[in-house]
Amino acid sequence: MTSLRDAAMTSKAWPFEEARKLLKRVERQSKDHVLFETGYGPSGLPHIGTFGEVARTTMVRRAFEVISDIPTRLICFSDDLDGMRKVPDNVPDPAGLRAHLQKPLTSVPDPFGTHESFGHHNNAMLRRFLDTFGFDYEFVSATEFYGSGRFDDVLLRAAARYDDLMAIMLKTLREERRQTYSIFLPIHPETGRVLYVPMKHVDGAAGTVTFDDEDGREWTLPVTGGQVKLQWKPDFGARWAALGVDFEMYGKDHAANTPVYGGICRALGGVPPENFTYELFLDADGHKISKSSGNGLSIDEWLTYAATESLSYFMYQKPKTAKRMHFDVIPKAVDEYHQQLRAFHAANDPDRQAANPVFHIHGGDVPVSDMVVPFSMLLNLASVAGAESKDALWGFINRYAPDASPEANPQMDRAAEGAVRYYNDFVKPVKIYRSPTEAEREALAELRDRLRTWNGPVDDEALQGVVYDVGRARFDPMRDWFKALYQVLLGADQGPRFGGFIALYGVAETADLIDAALAGGLG
Repeated sequence: MTSLRDAAMTSKAWPFEEARKLLKRVERQSKDHVLFETGYGPSGLPHIGTFGEVARTTMVRRAFEVISDIPTRLICFSDDLDGMRKVPDNVPDPAGLRAHLQKPLTSVPDPFGTHESFGHHNNAMLRRFLDTFGFDYEFVSATEFYGSGRFDDVLLRAAARYDDLMAIMLKTLREERRQTYSIFLPIHPETGRVLYVPMKHVDGAAGTVTFDDEDGREWTLPVTGGQVKLQWKPDFGARWAALGVDFEMYGKDHAANTPVYGGICRALGGVPPENFTYELFLDADGHKISKSSGNGLSIDEWLTYAATESLSYFMYQKPKTAKRMHFDVIPKAVDEYHQQLRAFHAANDPDRQAANPVFHIHGGDVPVSDMVVPFSMLLNLASVAGAESKDALWGFINRYAPDASPEANPQMDRAAEGAVRYYNDFVKPVKIYRSPTEAEREALAELRDRLRTWNGPVDDEALQGVVYDVGRARFDPMRDWFKALYQVLLGADQGPRFGGFIALYGVAETADLIDAALAGGLG
């Protein structure tokens, strides 16, 4: 029988495709471990795209660990020495931060009042989010990396090879920008601000830079010890060289800079890593999600309604396709995730398991789904039952699946709680019932009558057959019948497989619901 490693070597799942490329690189270099890196700019609160980058990098890491026994590490690097260029919109007292513009983020006061600095606060937020998902990573702060001397060798090399690095960068800049550009950004000894000023002299032998500040005073600083930082593009490539990064992925907004990052890395004696470029996340209006403006979903918002694994599932899907990240993607992600859990354990076949998204979410420890009712069905149940708590939903769930319980079915319990919140926040405010047409009234009345006299099994398939029988005689296409059921009975344009809904909500209760609709009592 095919082993999982054999299956992984031919799998078309994108993490395995990236892992195989990485294995070839590592074998050429004879490295004793593989270093994955993901970068984070803590200029605003961490957003869901940041999680996506770490989640997807972890998926490639897990895939690599299937096909190779070479040890791996993951570094999450925070560029918190970067100067604060603008005040984020989504923080308390933004006016109070304006006096600290251009200071390193770890020198800006924390507007939330909980940490040593704004940078420390945002780093803590990032780590809390990553820890929530159980990522195995090493956190590296640029402030510490520069200040501790860990970056000194590469910074001295950058000073010695300044002209070569400048030549790489100047080709990418407009003429007016070239006149003042330097790969080095000195941090003013008095004001603490990150200065964007031209260098008067770079002494490669001494490892110093000389410049005039904004008041015309001349300064000479060593490039080491955190007194000078690199511009972000040179910093990207220099970090690869300093750390020996083997794999890094980033959004397509970085794609055009890949040759620049790689050129800087080579000029400093490093070998650029394998790269993977993913498409960007969009908000409800199709705009790029921005951490400074806070548009789109946050991680905490997703977790209000659904478990962490559903978000990981969403991140796995088609990373090279732009995806809209708004609240309406959550129910589909939850239900598809559990479908894949069931498919994984039903397969018992390494080829199919290697291609299943849940393998890449969980690695070798894929849980069993205990969801006896889909999330989308719970939303419809909450709608017709007016559920204000998960306990109300459990009354229906237990009638449908008597052996289920919050203790025995924790995934189901979490979903019930999330469904009630989701219904009250997003479904209830826009729910609109309509009156049935005459043809629809006749069909609904027949369905009600057949339910009143139903003595067959209360299961999805049998009841779905009744719904089909009633509609088949009156509607062509049949989707008009189901659309009528959803709009008239549920106040929505889409809905569940209706036989399953009847089995869950109750045969008599559904008949009563139809009576109420026919009497005009639902709108």
